[in-house]
Amino acid sequence: MKGNKRYVILMILLPWLTVPFLGRNTIKRFVPGASLMSLYVFLEGILAEKRKWWWFSFNVKPNVLAELPLILGPFFIGSFWILKYTFGNLRLYILVNLLVDSFFTYIGLGVLKKIGYASLIKLSKSQLSLLFLVKSIVMYSSQVLYERYVSPK
Repeated sequence: MKGNKRYVILMILLPWLTVPFLGRNTIKRFVPGASLMSLYVFLEGILAEKRKWWWFSFNVKPNVLAELPLILGPFFIGSFWILKYTFGNLRLYILVNLLVDSFFTYIGLGVLKKIGYASLIKLSKSQLSLLFLVKSIVMYSSQVLYERYVSPK
């Protein structure tokens, strides 16, 4: 993995290059849902590490969760993009999430394994897909609750 640090850096930076195209209002509106989910995924990563659901051969720094580049890059920024174009249409939201999550599970994970970044251990691809679906529903629900009870009208 030593020679593949550039992939990890790109994994973090490339999604952030799309932030200016999101728009200020989109970021303000969806930062609660995206942030809550990033925290959720971070905590899930700690649990997954203990239960050996997956394995990362690369650590950003000692005692730092190895999947942090995925959380801070594609997951966090991707949440904004998905919410921007699908929020308010639950069926479309679930469909887009299923497509994106399936792409990651069945193609992206293979790439991560090939470059020596991550692989599944005690979790099957179908279990990972189910985990992604649960996270998607939690994110959508938290955004709905935020807009209903917290966000100024």
